[in-house]
Amino acid sequence: MTTRSGFVALIGEPNAGKSTLLNRMVGAKVSIVTHKVQTTRARIRGVCMEGDSQIVFVDTPGIFRPRRRLDRAMVSAAWGGASDADIVVLLIEAHRGLTEGTRAIIAALKEREGGQPVALAINKIDKVKAEKLLELAEAANAAFPFVKTFMISAERGYGVDDLREWLAGELPVGPWFYPEDQIADLPMRQIAAEVTREKLTLRLHEEIPYQLTVETEKWEDRKDGSTRIDQLIYVAREGHKGIVLGKGGETIKAISTAARADLSEFLGRPVHLFLQVKVRPNWLEEAERYSEMGLDFKDGD
Repeated sequence: MTTRSGFVALIGEPNAGKSTLLNRMVGAKVSIVTHKVQTTRARIRGVCMEGDSQIVFVDTPGIFRPRRRLDRAMVSAAWGGASDADIVVLLIEAHRGLTEGTRAIIAALKEREGGQPVALAINKIDKVKAEKLLELAEAANAAFPFVKTFMISAERGYGVDDLREWLAGELPVGPWFYPEDQIADLPMRQIAAEVTREKLTLRLHEEIPYQLTVETEKWEDRKDGSTRIDQLIYVAREGHKGIVLGKGGETIKAISTAARADLSEFLGRPVHLFLQVKVRPNWLEEAERYSEMGLDFKDGD
């Protein structure tokens, strides 16, 4: 048996559908998916088997114009993921087309060293008519020499099998990096924190999306087959604490219930989840918080 394995970086603007595509490819929820932009903070590796090939996906944060330290660290992580990969896939949204942000990414791809093949995946194809898709594909390929163009809907699954099969055949010949049944290389504590952060982001909408982070403080696998997880939610202001807790603690209870259900399904065992909210005005400037998110604090300089 000839095995293949390699790293594939999914890059693009925030909200282009990278996390949805990763989760669809892997067949499990390993990356946080919300309607908000910039929800993926760390490079999350999802592992997917296709025939005798093992595809290791690097789901990078969306590439955008950074303003704060956290933004700069996220963008640096995105380009780091691209430069480490064997193949790069640029995702663009069909209905948004070649935006200013996408053109900036294409310009940066041209300047990159490394020369890995770059494929184009036009996502959310169900949102536009066929002739518009063809025009967009032509314009994109005129702007950059993509090795292959795919029309997909990550959410509905259209075209995803074709992309996965092509990637599997393009990877270098070599042994697999991970056991066949492993789907992610993030520590479970970090995946658990991501799940809770997703529920916070969904529930709180516009109120405090990027001013909070979640840390898994304790993890205990019990003899009865259940797991106890204790997490800290750090917020930047006292007022934010009240928003997270909600009236009579109803918001935090709903978030905990939703996160616990996801974690129980993911782990295949009962989960006891305990959440605590702490105010840390300067958490965005603390190196330790960045390490917990899998980012490099220095990249924010």
